[in-house]
Amino acid sequence: MEKFTLGVEEEYMVIHPHTRELTSHDQKIVELAHQVVRDSVKAEMHQAVVEVGTGICQNVEEAREDIRRLRRVVTEIAGSLGLQIGAAGTHPFSHWSTQLITPNPRYDEIVNEMQEAARSNLIFGLHVHVGIADKNMAIHIMNTIRYFLPHVYALSCNSPFWEGRNTGFKSFRTKVFDKFPRTGLPDTFNDWDDFKNYVNLLIKTGCIDNAKKIWWDVRVHPFYDTIEFRICDVPMHVNETIAIAAVFQALVAKLYKLRLQNMSFIVYTKALINENKWRACRYGIDGKLIDFGKQAEVDTRALILELLDFVDDVVDELGSRQAIGYIHEILKNGTGADRQLAVYEQTGKLESVVDYIVAQTRSGL
Repeated sequence: MEKFTLGVEEEYMVIHPHTRELTSHDQKIVELAHQVVRDSVKAEMHQAVVEVGTGICQNVEEAREDIRRLRRVVTEIAGSLGLQIGAAGTHPFSHWSTQLITPNPRYDEIVNEMQEAARSNLIFGLHVHVGIADKNMAIHIMNTIRYFLPHVYALSCNSPFWEGRNTGFKSFRTKVFDKFPRTGLPDTFNDWDDFKNYVNLLIKTGCIDNAKKIWWDVRVHPFYDTIEFRICDVPMHVNETIAIAAVFQALVAKLYKLRLQNMSFIVYTKALINENKWRACRYGIDGKLIDFGKQAEVDTRALILELLDFVDDVVDELGSRQAIGYIHEILKNGTGADRQLAVYEQTGKLESVVDYIVAQTRSGL
């Protein structure tokens, strides 16, 4: 039986406390963090970004402890350097063109190939890995789970501002990332061999040098025994991150269970699911998604509650009832984007929004 282990990666902004702008930490946060948590903290392409990653966690509560500890370590080290850490999908007003790129042959190569698409890709995501050893089963789950991605993505929306503008989107991060190739929703694959043939063709024809340059919203990881979810903005509060990770884990476990019982969820086309992804990034949890079975628009909140019902029979086995329960708090208090917009409405200042992000990122650690 699969254990559905968890791994969680978060990308954070490095912020100057006076200007509230993004700022380079000159890799000092990473160097100092290595002394405490070894390779769990990494540099990213832009010098104003720090990435953390948990170990392989046996359950969602272990993941919570791990991500809390990593947030705490990074926040404290940043503080000791006179800097702050914030978790949001985009910075409310900093401009990418003033940010430095981390010196590294891999990043140089990406910037050389992607040019401004890479330099402007100053965004911050949440990646959740759910352990599954059987690659063919993982491909089956990837095919079916795509339908649910917009529902979970809507809960994570946390990037309404870009370069000082209210974009009108609850998640503008995805719009920035869309400029990259091999992003967005994947197509379906027949099995693991079918996927490998696709990857090998791209490598053979010089499109990529390895499968890590496939940046889809969900992918069967080319090197680990996991399904990796990459669609979400990094949430502000640690409880939001853990709730979303728990939902992804429960969906994988549920679809696995159905498959073992010779049942399956309907596989919808990318074109249809993209309609829901668009609605999720534009309206977050306050819009409507399409219920393709009913062929009708339904309130996103109602569909999220339906999703929670759908996975309910695996939640106790996974030990994640408390973690998933926090989804109701998000539905009640709004997503990160909703709360950022509320602060901006009250104060009229994007600097106040940054202060709020920093405070929320520290909260509950």
